[in-house]
Amino acid sequence: MEPWVVSTSLIFVYLLVTIVLGVVANRRMTGDLEDFLLYGRQAGFVVLYLTVVASFHSAFAFLGSGGFFYTHGIGFWAAGTWTVLVGAITYVLGSRIWAVGKRFGYMTPADMLADFYESDAVRVVVALVSVLFTILYIQVQAQGLGYIVSVASGGRISFEVGTAILLVIAAGYLMAGGLRAVYWTDVVQAVWMYVAIWVGALVLAERLFGGPVELWRRVVAERPDLLSLPGPEGFFTPGMWVGMSVALSFGIILQPHMMIRYFTAASGRTIKWLGATTPIFLMTLYIPAALVGLGGALVMPDLEVPDRIFPELLFTYAPAWLTGMILAGATAAAMSTLDSILHANMTVLTRDIYQRFVSPGRDERHYIRVGRLIVLGLLVVGYILSVGTSDLLVTLVTLSGAGALQLLPGVMGVCFPTPRPWTRNGVLAGIGAGLAVLYATLVIWPHPFGMHGAIWSISANFLTCMIVSRFSTPPSAETVARVHGEVERFVYGDG
Repeated sequence: MEPWVVSTSLIFVYLLVTIVLGVVANRRMTGDLEDFLLYGRQAGFVVLYLTVVASFHSAFAFLGSGGFFYTHGIGFWAAGTWTVLVGAITYVLGSRIWAVGKRFGYMTPADMLADFYESDAVRVVVALVSVLFTILYIQVQAQGLGYIVSVASGGRISFEVGTAILLVIAAGYLMAGGLRAVYWTDVVQAVWMYVAIWVGALVLAERLFGGPVELWRRVVAERPDLLSLPGPEGFFTPGMWVGMSVALSFGIILQPHMMIRYFTAASGRTIKWLGATTPIFLMTLYIPAALVGLGGALVMPDLEVPDRIFPELLFTYAPAWLTGMILAGATAAAMSTLDSILHANMTVLTRDIYQRFVSPGRDERHYIRVGRLIVLGLLVVGYILSVGTSDLLVTLVTLSGAGALQLLPGVMGVCFPTPRPWTRNGVLAGIGAGLAVLYATLVIWPHPFGMHGAIWSISANFLTCMIVSRFSTPPSAETVARVHGEVERFVYGDG
């Protein structure tokens, strides 16, 4: 049997597993909107842990990080401080989001912010920002899936066809089983992804260099520029480290597919354990990614698309069966995030736009049907973006995180009681200023003075929010007491 047949067949066996899980999840559904959108708020530690790490690490980690090591060298590890920050943010901020979500029935970030700031305008703006910037993340996963299938099949299945097939499968099991299907498939995907990247990297290092130690020696001798800072292309300046660390920690956590996971936890203790342990998975995945990227720079120095380095190395140097198993892991990495973002955007558009403004007061089954139709629309948008735009996966993820980062002042205003809360006008003005500065510092004048656009934008956001809040009306005393009182009971009570 030809190698491409073996590799492609194993990927499709994996896809069959996800379809079966989606069908089983559909049979377990209760027809309740909270069950479809939030797993009934019953996610325990193991399931929540695996779905969070699977959703956080995606095609970005499996493909994009290898491409970044290939191009820019070891500086990517320095920027990887975001993996530690994610744990701290989850422990402190995530547990507070869970507490108010559980108490007041929030389903989306916009639910929470609109309630506290007493504003439908806040709801709409937060919903639109959430969806706009995570659509970029759909593009990242779709491109990763297209690359994987195209390389595994030796080009016999085109990038466009591969992308379409896997998008349809991910949307299909989401529509069938809701968040329950997403969580169950993520459990399989997280384990498969982690084992696959480690096995693949170690096998390649052994076959090509005689092991990781010899690989490092070769890099020192032949490409010392990859072990320098700010790297071969001068990318990893201190300002870029800080910006990427903020955008890929706070920015990713504030994306709707991550915040919604906090609402689904069975308890606050589950969230705290999640925060304490997720950095272990997140950090250690970048060790094999470095072996792939740095080793690939030695043996395939002229690769046109750096993000393809891992599958290209596998298909050229690894046995077909192992290549198929590992590329199935890469597929798992992309799909575990893709299904989560499709679900989150469906939830936001259904809950915050359709149910609130278009057709309120309908039965829950109606909203579930509408949510499924929204997934189809997102599927089309994601496909169009993926086949028509950039290959730079890490760049797209950073942009997505920098956009979602603009929600930070508003979220902190809810979760951290202060003598004078932020106001509706302050939060809206801050988001507007932050997005304007983000555009200016990414497009018009990229990263001024070597500082990443994410830092300039969030600084402008906080400053604007603070100034406008000083001269505008805060939320009512009753709302502040209700929400901040719940936060204080959770933090200082028995949790």
